[in-house]
Amino acid sequence: MAFGLGRLRLAPRDFWAMTPRELAAAMSAYSAPVAAPGRDELDRLMRQFPDTKERAG
Repeated sequence: MAFGLGRLRLAPRDFWAMTPRELAAAMSAYSAPVAAPGRDELDRLMRQFPDTKERAG
């Protein structure tokens, strides 16, 4: 709500009429695109955070 009413300066009527997809599209104009990691980065992350069979708790 703060983003839609504050940052986008939408009228309450317009904010509540938006779909979540429309709001997400409007918000994306204010953020840098995020690219998926390449294979090398994915391999590094998999080594750093391996899957385990242990469960927390």
